[in-house]
Amino acid sequence: MSDLSFDPSEVSVSQFTDATPVHGLTGDLDLLGTIVRLQVQTSSLKCGERPRSWYTPEFIRAVPALRLDDGGVTGLDEGDIADVHHRDHPRSKWRGENGLSVGFTGHYARMRERFGPHLSDGIAGENILVEANREFAEIEVAGGIVIVGAAGPIALEAVQHAPPCVEFSKFCAGYAFDQRADSVIADTLQYLNHGMRGFYATLAEGSPSSVNIALGDLVYRRTGSPEAESTVS
Repeated sequence: MSDLSFDPSEVSVSQFTDATPVHGLTGDLDLLGTIVRLQVQTSSLKCGERPRSWYTPEFIRAVPALRLDDGGVTGLDEGDIADVHHRDHPRSKWRGENGLSVGFTGHYARMRERFGPHLSDGIAGENILVEANREFAEIEVAGGIVIVGAAGPIALEAVQHAPPCVEFSKFCAGYAFDQRADSVIADTLQYLNHGMRGFYATLAEGSPSSVNIALGDLVYRRTGSPEAESTVS
């Protein structure tokens, strides 16, 4: 777990650019925000069978730290807490690309504007919630994400939007569990897509076998790739 005396604001971003490659890390870094919530899903948040299926945040558990490896995340809080998307979970929903998920408070603010106050921060179940007062499109983070904590930078790759499910879309729209999806849910799915719902990422190739992520760590995006640079004014 990260040293609680560590102040990530004292870290110089220039330490982690082209001058000092770390696990394949190249390019400039742009600060996105600070990690304000870490959590795991102890079981699936989708219940029942379609079309009478529903979403529940009941199995989201906040933790002070995460351990990330090539199979996904494990919560750390007086012991290990398995996330259902980890490869080794007994009822694993791991597909390879979905072992870690990242969301932003700015996205939640927009979702609350559209759907209402029940869309509280973290209720979509992402593992890492970053405080940022704006939205990010997939192309803006596709170049990679870097988390800076006590142990140094943690490079994430294969960043892609997390497609929303019908169950979460019904939850956003306030539908009953047995209410069938319709054109409103189709519109909701479209609205939540392309990053509004959050992003998947994986530990970069060549990283240590496992790394720890803590509350207060800083999150950057890599802007040294053509995809990311095209969005920077």
